[in-house]
Amino acid sequence: MELDKSVIGLAGEVFFFNVEQSRIRQFAEALGDHNPLYADEKYASETIYKGIIAPPTFPVVIGSGSEGSFPIKLDEKRMLHGEQEFIYYRPIRPGDRLFCQMKIRDLYEREGKNGKMQCLIVDTEVKDEESKMVVISRLNIIYRSLPAEEGVS
Repeated sequence: MELDKSVIGLAGEVFFFNVEQSRIRQFAEALGDHNPLYADEKYASETIYKGIIAPPTFPVVIGSGSEGSFPIKLDEKRMLHGEQEFIYYRPIRPGDRLFCQMKIRDLYEREGKNGKMQCLIVDTEVKDEESKMVVISRLNIIYRSLPAEEGVS
């Protein structure tokens, strides 16, 4: 399936994510990041954050395991992870109950070494229980063309 601009604006189902302090600590440990801001309540309470926060790349955990939340069906063999960025409105904290929704923001084409590829920009909007934006996780998915022998019917 080749994508067209009609996918822009499509949104997946809203899903929920509960932020647990243990998940923040485990994520930081997996990164090898020993910043006490992610695990030491006493230390974190004395910073400008006034408590533990999640590492900046923590939103990658939020989208994993959210079955059915992606707005369209893609052939996973053709997908490559491009760049990813996080646009923060406030830190993620233990105890947050987050409401998340994936939305297709843009689609454009590039010419690669092996032919045409499409770049799909997907935003995961993450809001708190008051519907205030916490973070937008923006992912660029590179969607490669079908090889000639697979694309011919």
